Amino acid sequence: MDLLSEEEQWESLKRWLKENVPFILGLVAVGLLAVFGWRWWQGRENTGALEAGASYQRILTTFETGKMDDALSQVEALRTQHPKSGYVSSADLAAAKMFVLTNDLDKAVQRLERVMNEAPDEQLRPIARLRLARVLTAQGQYDKALATLGNEDRGRHQPGFLEARGDVLLAKGDSMGALAAYEAAKKALPESQAAGSGVGELLDLKINDLRAAAAKP
Repeated sequence: MDLLSEEEQWESLKRWLKENVPFILGLVAVGLLAVFGWRWWQGRENTGALEAGASYQRILTTFETGKMDDALSQVEALRTQHPKSGYVSSADLAAAKMFVLTNDLDKAVQRLERVMNEAPDEQLRPIARLRLARVLTAQGQYDKALATLGNEDRGRHQPGFLEARGDVLLAKGDSMGALAAYEAAKKALPESQAAGSGVGELLDLKINDLRAAAAKP
């Protein structure tokens, strides 16, 4: 097979470029758009996260100064402006805490239920569930509190859930059930917390009180 001359090779290359350059340039353009589009989106997301974080800090400050209505308005503004941000759920937890402090437990329940069911940050959901159970216990809704706690293994939150179960059972008058729950909570604590920590010591007090009561004739 005869080899093409240099001139023929050059002409062939020019024809190929003429036919394919638009396609190549199109691919390059699409690639550049993808890169710059991703960078724009990341920048937008980062800016939104910073804005949501700043709003959340302002909400906490407003709560601390006792301006409840202003703080609640800021929470709703945050919800409107950044509906998918985890800071919205954190703000609802802060609002629920303030409602508990002001003994407005029904409103605290509403906030905690929303976080428990809707928080985009999965780490906040068990926290809200545990707090909700404690608020329900304070309202005397013991069966609902137990149902809220459930029987699933809550991982690192398990000791807190077991202790809360004990508190509910004790409030219902089931001292032996409460004792079993407290003992299970103590057993589930990490070794570093089981001894010499506030949580471990409090569980020891509850356990010893119930054991002493059970030992009395």
